[in-house]
Amino acid sequence: MENEIAYCKKIIEYCSAEVSKRLIGQETLIKDIIIAFIAGGHVLLEGVPGLAKTLTVKTIAEILGLDFKRIQFTPDLLPADVTGTLIYEQNKGTFTVRKGPVFANIILADEINRAPAKVQSAMLEAMEEKQITIGEETYKLPAPFFVLATQNPVEQEGTYNLPEAELDRFIMKLVVNYPSAENEKEIVKTAGKAPFVPVRRILSPEDIGKLKAIAEKVTCDDKLVEYIVNILAVTRPTHKNVTNTNDITRYINFGASPRAGIAVLQCAKVHALFEGRDFVLPEDIKAVAMNVLRHRLVLSYEAAADNVTADEIISRILDFIPLP
Repeated sequence: MENEIAYCKKIIEYCSAEVSKRLIGQETLIKDIIIAFIAGGHVLLEGVPGLAKTLTVKTIAEILGLDFKRIQFTPDLLPADVTGTLIYEQNKGTFTVRKGPVFANIILADEINRAPAKVQSAMLEAMEEKQITIGEETYKLPAPFFVLATQNPVEQEGTYNLPEAELDRFIMKLVVNYPSAENEKEIVKTAGKAPFVPVRRILSPEDIGKLKAIAEKVTCDDKLVEYIVNILAVTRPTHKNVTNTNDITRYINFGASPRAGIAVLQCAKVHALFEGRDFVLPEDIKAVAMNVLRHRLVLSYEAAADNVTADEIISRILDFIPLP
């Protein structure tokens, strides 16, 4: 197992080194995206325009060596524009399937919150079932299948809030912040050159399968599983064990589902692996909990009135729950 752990650490180091050729100061973001990818989930990226979200996704696809497609979501987009459609061939008198851009390993769903409800339901099937229905036939999507969706939190005109069912299918929601002053100097100096800097392919599909298999071997003590469940319980205001945390739960209408607990455990295992361990520590859980939970809490009007964010609530919960 020691050799496998060393292999995983080298992989994350190589990936960070390649991405840093194009992107400055995004090491943590890249690590979180790869953790989500190895854990088998999808990622929602939120940030204002101009923070290189699209370039990040393109670069990740190149170093992973996977088929990549970009879908620009707009209010007039139709499900067939994403999934594909049936085309009638008059000379043959039959219908043939024309597959849409969703048939790729890595999908960049750019500005996903601009898509109407029918398109969102098509994406939901793709993300959860790894399949698409065209006409009366169901088609499996390529494996691995990974959606990286972006959304702009500032512009609200012409956007649709993502339904909670779809949000829950994203294993992580990552917030892309402004760069530091030092990093921004380097970004401005190299403006226009970054997208054209070549990067090496680090992984093959076989390597990706190996990483996933190694992550499955990482152990987690039952007390740590109980710790994860206790964190989820506090996010549920109606839970009988949280009567002493009204200062937190009054800001929450609906808490995290058991799917969130599974996601925390999966991501914590990969995080432990990248830290050089074959077992999970509480620090691994705390490191991934914010990214896994922030989009799964439905906040109350009181939270909006008091300007309380999901991140603040999760931080208070992590401070409140005693470590095992």
